[in-house]
Amino acid sequence: MKLLLLYLLAFTGGVFLAIQAGFNSQLGSLLKQPVLAVIATSISSAFFGSLFIFSMTKDRITFNLIYQIPWYLWFIGGLFSFIGISLYFYTIPRLGVSKMIVAGLCGQLLFSLLAGHFGWLNLPLEPITTKRIIGILVIITGIILINDN
Repeated sequence: MKLLLLYLLAFTGGVFLAIQAGFNSQLGSLLKQPVLAVIATSISSAFFGSLFIFSMTKDRITFNLIYQIPWYLWFIGGLFSFIGISLYFYTIPRLGVSKMIVAGLCGQLLFSLLAGHFGWLNLPLEPITTKRIIGILVIITGIILINDN
């Protein structure tokens, strides 16, 4: 049951990201500047995240903990998020949201397959198996079918 709930949460997160991508693509198009939409997304995400942290959690972050974390971890995720979201907002009006999501998902899956296999970014090791390769090929076939007019 717990695993099913985790899959449901992951699925819901994907739905929310697709919705967010659609709204922010509209914002970027209206502003004629996708990067401003990324900034708006980042600011509003920080606002809602702060509300959640201050209202829902009992654990407080201490300065000692902050100093123990390597400095680059505070920024590198934001850099990759900025680039990834900017690319999404740029490509959605040109490709459509479904094609962008499918292509983006394919990139995520291929990278995660390699990152898990080699343990990049301190991720748990997940060896590449025949079943996973077949799964990726099926997804790539789906991308081709979705993008075929």
